[in-house]
Amino acid sequence: MLVLGIESTCDETAASIVKDGSEILSNIIATQTATHEKCGGVFPELASRCHLDLMIPSIEKAIKDAKIKSSDIDLIAVANGPGLMGSLLMGVNAAKSLSFAWDIPLVGVNHVKAHMYSPMMEPNHIPKFPALGIVISGGHTFLAKITSTSDYTIISSTVDDAIGEAFDKVARMLGLPYPGGPEIEKLAKKGDPNSYSFKPGLVKRNPLAFSFSGLKTNVLYTIKGQNGQELTPKELSFEEKCNIAASFQKTALLDIVKKSLIACDLHGLKSIYIGGGVSNNKKLKTYFEKSPYPIYFPGKLLSLDNAAMIAGLGYHEFRKNGPCDTLELLPYPRFIHKQNQSLDLSLPQPTNL
Repeated sequence: MLVLGIESTCDETAASIVKDGSEILSNIIATQTATHEKCGGVFPELASRCHLDLMIPSIEKAIKDAKIKSSDIDLIAVANGPGLMGSLLMGVNAAKSLSFAWDIPLVGVNHVKAHMYSPMMEPNHIPKFPALGIVISGGHTFLAKITSTSDYTIISSTVDDAIGEAFDKVARMLGLPYPGGPEIEKLAKKGDPNSYSFKPGLVKRNPLAFSFSGLKTNVLYTIKGQNGQELTPKELSFEEKCNIAASFQKTALLDIVKKSLIACDLHGLKSIYIGGGVSNNKKLKTYFEKSPYPIYFPGKLLSLDNAAMIAGLGYHEFRKNGPCDTLELLPYPRFIHKQNQSLDLSLPQPTNL
């Protein structure tokens, strides 16, 4: 089965052709990073307008690079949430239009669920269930119990900032450009991670939950002083910047590692699958090396927002549930879940529009 995947949840316009859920024939990612860099982050309205220009060319290139014709495609899978509403609308409407025009079935795919599936797309990989799924990105941070490619139960999540968001904000405090994650990682390589005793957030009602706002504030006070504000002028030496970056990175990443291993022990899990942009951090991989559980990371192009993971998971969702009603498929900027309850891929239905 050849699946066309479409991803537009944030600022990447992506299209991909995937065969039978894992064989990637093409994977096109048109990034808008240069466009949003001047804003210090993603500007939602601008993102949706960029998707409008990039969507069809990206799909056409994905088909061309896969060396197939549109008539060879058996299924269209589109990320319909969570994400930015304007960006989601571009991808969902493009997918629905092509589904009608080409008379091809359509499925909606949960974007963060696809991030957990992305490490499973390695050739000939046989997943080890039950497993721990970790999503760490600019918009999401949570742990989930995975019992199959389609069944997940949320264990814990962040109560405030996502880890990628915290990296971006700390980078801005240090005068670094957007996106902040790679910039923090570069500086941290030259710093001493034990220079500052930052502490990870603790959530009393769920010790496995994450909180990065306190850590971010700790860094702010270290840079600006106890009564300082983000815009308070403060000159740091290059060495100080490197040490702060290294100490922050160590604290944030070790918090992920520690709580992940505890979750595996408590829930009797056999392996760990990590997805999302922060999974590309090399230091994180180093911290996980001593894990007693087998750990699977996605390839670099699969760690960022991409359409291959959407097409891959869409294949399994179609086999399990069949196609969706093209007219009823809607974008949802948020999905709602409660701790220790199943994550429903279908996403909540609106009470009114």
